[in-house]
Formats: sequence, C-alpha cells, structure tokens
Amino acid sequence: MKAVAWHGKRDVRVDTVPDPVLEEPTDIIVRITSTGICGSDLHLYEVLGAFIDEGDVLGHEPMGVVEEVGPEVTTLSVGDRVVVPFNVSCGTCFMCGQGLHSQCETTQVREQGTGAALFGYTKLYGQMPGGQAEFMRVPFGDTLPIKVPHGPRDDRFVLLSDVLPTAWQAVEYAGVREGGSVVVLGLGPIGDMSARIALHRGAGTVIGVDLVPERLARARARGATALDLREHGKRLAEHIRDLTNGRGPDAVIDAVGMEAHGAPVAKLAQDVTGFLPDPVAARLMRTAGIDRLSALHAAIDIVRRGGTISLAGVYGGMADPMPLLTMFDKQIQLRMGQANVRRWVDDILPLLSDDDPLGTEAFVTHKLPLVEAPHGYEMFQKKQDGAIKVLLQP
Repeated sequence: MKAVAWHGKRDVRVDTVPDPVLEEPTDIIVRITSTGICGSDLHLYEVLGAFIDEGDVLGHEPMGVVEEVGPEVTTLSVGDRVVVPFNVSCGTCFMCGQGLHSQCETTQVREQGTGAALFGYTKLYGQMPGGQAEFMRVPFGDTLPIKVPHGPRDDRFVLLSDVLPTAWQAVEYAGVREGGSVVVLGLGPIGDMSARIALHRGAGTVIGVDLVPERLARARARGATALDLREHGKRLAEHIRDLTNGRGPDAVIDAVGMEAHGAPVAKLAQDVTGFLPDPVAARLMRTAGIDRLSALHAAIDIVRRGGTISLAGVYGGMADPMPLLTMFDKQIQLRMGQANVRRWVDDILPLLSDDDPLGTEAFVTHKLPLVEAPHGYEMFQKKQDGAIKVLLQP
C-alpha cells in the first residue's frame, strides 16, 4: 500500500509499505478515505526527529471503512464507517474509566515514561503506524473506533479524530461560564474550533489572537473578536483588558504551544537539534527545555486574577523557565493534557448534524490526494495559500 513516511527534517515521502494485517483477535483493518495533517505532525516535520525512525508511517487523524475484523470483534462489521481517535486507548482500564483515555494503562509507553500510545507519533508514544496511508490496523475494535453513519461527507466526521475533541477539552478545561470571557491564542485548526465551541456553549466574549490574515478572517466570520498580533504587539494584554472590563478574561486557551513566534534562543535550540546525532538530540530535547514560551507567558499576563489557563498547544521541553511567582500571586489555575478523545464523543456527535452549528462542513481548506502529501506538509508548515486544515485522500 501507499503511505506517508518520515525520512528526515522537512522530508516526508509517499512510500510503498506492507499492508497491515490483523495481529490480535480484537483488531480491525480500516480502508482510509480521509486523513488530516495536524499541527502536531509539523513537530515531527521540524523538531522531533530524534524520536522517530526513517520510514515510520505518519498520521493520527484518519477515518474510513472497515475492511476486515478480528474474530473477537462484535460491534463492527465489514463495511461500517468509522473514525479513529488519535489516542490508542483500550476503553476498559481504570484510566479510561475515569475519562482519561490519553493516560490509558493498557497502552502507556512505560519505557519512555509517557501516557497512552498515539498513532503515527514517535517512539515517545509507542511508534504505532499512522493513518496517512491507504490502510490501517486499529486495535480494540469494539471500544476504540467511533462508528458514524454513511452518507455525509467525511469533512463532518474526520474532525472527531482530533480537532473537535481537542478543542472541546480545551474549552471544558478553561471552565468558561455562560456569558463569561475567553481569549484563544492561536487560530489554527484547534484555536479556530475552540473559539467556535466557546461561542456555541454560551461564552459572552470570545477573543482570538493570531497574525495570519486568513485565520483572523475566519474567526471574525464566526462571531469572535479577532486581534492581529502584529498590530497590537506589546500592548496586547493591555488592549485585551480594555475589552474585558479592565481586569482580563476569565480564561485563556493557549492553542499555540512550542511553535510560538519569538523566543529566538529557543528557536535556535530547536533548530540545532536537527543537526545533532539522535541520542544527543533526544537528551537535549528531554532536558534542555526547547520550547518557545511566548504564548504561555502571554496567557499568564492576559488572564484575570483567579482565572484559568487551558493548554491545548503541545509543549515538549523538560526544563522550561516558568514565572511561578506571577502564577502564584495571580492565583491562576492551569489545566492541560492530550485530549481524551473518547471522553468527549457523546457530547460532540449530536452537533455533527445537518444544522452543523460548528461549521464543520466548511472547516477544511484543502483536500489533496495522498500522493501529494509532501506538498501538503510544506504548504501547511509555511501557511501558504490560506492553508488552515489539510486533508489527504488515498
């Protein structure tokens, strides 16, 4: 089959690889019909090469049609349409029972000290072959895949694999009450959807911040106040306080993470890792603190006293400096973590109706054949041609 494989920094290729096969009686094989390129995939494209091997199959936002089922699978049949969550979670362990599917005890990668395995995402998270491929093996066939109806376009449902639950959890963790205020830093796919969900759930004031004109325009079109970081610069926090009764918003969602603009020293550290031998680069990335913390520092400055910061953007450094004195003094609550995809499915599925209150049908900006994946990665990474959400279609 054809699959998108990692070959080095900014080097992904469509290779011919062996077809997946059933390995456990509870596995299924899915024929992929749509699969997204995620902002987290750009971390592999740019800075996390020390934890990935050449030829590893990428991707963790797939959906498709069940092609084969293991003998112990009872809830799915060949021909069923499913979305595959990016967490590899069993659905039956203690952590899954608590709604913490990203901490699944069955698939925790204990040798790396990390949580649940992820599809298509490095040795740190189990090195499971991903879904940017023609076919995919999915374990836990009765409890992991999300069965969805035939008929509507993939666009409405493929976002269940990552974008929708990640954004839903970001808003949930932000704890925005009805009529309250929230600032979303970064209006890429997760930030854009977080703003939509916050408005849908009754937030009174939703302010999005970005510096890409197309992203700002999309947020404004959906009812958010959109601020251009280039225009407001160092006065951003002051301007936001002016918009929120002088005290700042109740919550800030950081949907940027370690890709924040600014922080030239951290950017240099990220770039240097690409030229180091993998064992050395891995040690640096684990211990030296490679994150660009501009967005997180801005969130701490912006949020009102007693407010909440919800981290949806990925951070990877282990020794990043944090302004703990300010955080303590402002009595800030901080919530974070990989999205627990399966935890939020029942809340989200009713919204994927013909009414489409979150605008999922028009959310994807680009669709490309799988063979054009290298172009899709480059376009998304460089924010070319208004690329905000890219789907690959085998």
